[in-house]
Amino acid sequence: MPYYEDIVFLSDIPRYHATHNPDQTAFVYEDKETSYKDFNIRTEKVANGLVEIGIANQERVAFMDKNSDLFYEVVLGCTKANAVVVGINWRLAPPEVAYILNDSGAKVLFVGEEFFDLADKILELSTSVETVICLSGSRDGWSSYQSWIDQQNDELCSRQPNLDDVAIQMYTSGTTGNPKGVQLTHGNFHSSRNREPQKGMEFGEWNEDDASLVAMPSFHIGGAGWGIQGLYACAKNVVLKEFIPEDVLEVIGKYKISKIFMVPAAMKMVLDHPHSRKTDYSNIKYILYGASPIPLDLLKEAMEVFECGFVQLYGMTETCGSVTYLPPEDHSIEGNERMKSAGKAYPHCEISILDDESKELALGEVGEIAVRSTSNMLGYWNLPDETAKTLKDGWLRTGDAGYMDSDGYVYVHDRVKDMIVSGGENVYPAEVESAIFGHEKISDVAVIGIPDDRWGEAVKAVVVLKEGESASEEEIINFAKERIAGFKSPKSVDFISELPRNPSGKILKKELRAPYWEGRERQIN
Repeated sequence: MPYYEDIVFLSDIPRYHATHNPDQTAFVYEDKETSYKDFNIRTEKVANGLVEIGIANQERVAFMDKNSDLFYEVVLGCTKANAVVVGINWRLAPPEVAYILNDSGAKVLFVGEEFFDLADKILELSTSVETVICLSGSRDGWSSYQSWIDQQNDELCSRQPNLDDVAIQMYTSGTTGNPKGVQLTHGNFHSSRNREPQKGMEFGEWNEDDASLVAMPSFHIGGAGWGIQGLYACAKNVVLKEFIPEDVLEVIGKYKISKIFMVPAAMKMVLDHPHSRKTDYSNIKYILYGASPIPLDLLKEAMEVFECGFVQLYGMTETCGSVTYLPPEDHSIEGNERMKSAGKAYPHCEISILDDESKELALGEVGEIAVRSTSNMLGYWNLPDETAKTLKDGWLRTGDAGYMDSDGYVYVHDRVKDMIVSGGENVYPAEVESAIFGHEKISDVAVIGIPDDRWGEAVKAVVVLKEGESASEEEIINFAKERIAGFKSPKSVDFISELPRNPSGKILKKELRAPYWEGRERQIN
């Protein structure tokens, strides 16, 4: 990654490149191209517009739409106004979205036309939103984004953030039902920049010819973080509305894409497409992948097809993205032991394996993976107790179990928590169980993750029905979908007479999971 002395805050990115690289293309979205000069002007207008409607320093602004160049206009515009963007997962159910709006206290909601109906439902439950701005389409009483931005001036916004001010607040699924707002500061993003090129990290270097594919959801750190990285590097960022394999394959050739980030499930979707062997990948330098473990066979197939450098990344929203990397030289078509790892720590990160008493374990011993880093989150919004559980003595507890070898490579073995990762999305069983348990015919329920060739893991509900009752798998699944997002709802349901429990009454999920994971080296997929 190049290092720019004058880019300290996220708000500096468009201003710097507008001065030094004004005609360079910042975005390609559908048929529209935007230069860094125009991007800077539009973000200045967003900032001034937010100030004009009364958004104060560090107040929250919500964004709900699929990927577009406008997401980054709003994000960087907010940073110039020292406001905080709250990206909303549009796949969530109305009560979940309403919770995020109310919890964050967002006063403004930017929303795309596809989600007007969802917005109508959540606004009935919202206690904070005062202004709705349509990113596309129109609705009586709501402002049009283009009309709104056209009315604003493009003078330099007078506000200036501090490094410990929050820039982005991302919501990650909660272990007890409600999502938690992860606060990421300007300093979190800045601290990962290296002043000098790092040996073995050439994949992080960019030049003026690089074109980056931005196709992962922008409400995740994997999507938003990748887009911001491309902007910092002054790359051409080709944004896709959503990850559709046919579209991905088309733009790879059309725009000579050189760098891509994708989750393993997305990689498999591309490889399974009939055109995947007919596409020209000669311009791709590196494919970075992460968010969930990758099956070795899938990785080897990808290496054979794409014929570029591969880099595995491991991190989480709470660490502002990646904390470890497995460099290209550790990848091999034949496969090797290191390809089972998540790589080694980035220069700005320190990794340790801790036991239940926070003591460091010996090499090879399995414990909880902990991260000490300048990119660790400020904390969870309005949740001091949850923050204290996660941030302890300078270390961020990841909730993942793993071990470290003598060369500093980290191997993710299992999860300390019961979290399921399906297609790069985090799903907490407690949240799904809570949704299902309200069904009048259900006496008991446990939710587990089982291996899935497409999504990595799939959500399975194990249900005990009340005596004399009967229900179908479809009935249980549909009941869940009415209460939580579709990706969190179970994909399958097993009916059993009794859940296994220990003497204290705790459900033995390890027992429930065992038959599905038999013969596998690790209990995550």
